[in-house]
Amino acid sequence: MTLLIRVSKQVQRNSFQNPLLYRLLSESSALRKGPESKECKWLFGSSQEILSVVRGHVEVRQNFISEEEENALFKEVETGLRKKRYEFDHWDDAIHGYRETERLQWGVTCESILRRVRAVAFPEGSPLLGPIHVLDLDKEGFIKPHIDSVKFCGSTIAGLSLLSDSVMRLVPENKSTDWVDLLLSRRSLYILRDDARFKFTHEILKDEESFFSGQKVPRHRRISVICRNLPV
Repeated sequence: MTLLIRVSKQVQRNSFQNPLLYRLLSESSALRKGPESKECKWLFGSSQEILSVVRGHVEVRQNFISEEEENALFKEVETGLRKKRYEFDHWDDAIHGYRETERLQWGVTCESILRRVRAVAFPEGSPLLGPIHVLDLDKEGFIKPHIDSVKFCGSTIAGLSLLSDSVMRLVPENKSTDWVDLLLSRRSLYILRDDARFKFTHEILKDEESFFSGQKVPRHRRISVICRNLPV
């Protein structure tokens, strides 16, 4: 089933020039099992206020999978992906330079990884969207601001990042001058819940725009393995 997403209004890029940046401390409930005394190094935003809004609704777990587990996932998805060409025009112009597939069946190692994702990302008993969405971005590819269709996807999105670091930007639909950046390091798991899922657009920045807290984050080919729950 092709993932249905809708593109948000054009984000006002000029508003991102010279913003005041604030760190969100990891006392946030978003870091469920993380050390509460250290700074949260994967989250930056345009103001303390906007970071307070996403508190508890966003999470990035660094090194969620090992290098060996990343290789296992890559080997399983690459077989299907390499038969496809990268597309540089999406049906609703939301993704540029991508190819995608969906998988229902996984090997033992990968299924074990996905069980861990489900256990930490979704409420117990939450009905999950059956196929796992695999999205392969070319080095020159990027994802434009969008909100995943509420018709097919529920309150939570969780994605594993393979092959490359990247920056995900969240922008509230009702105030496009605010923004939140998530540093999605290679082999990390990101989770968007509730307000971050429904009230913010999300995008993956193109390589030339891929900066986090003023530091360049080089973008290479990136594969995301994405789990979603069903709407209730």
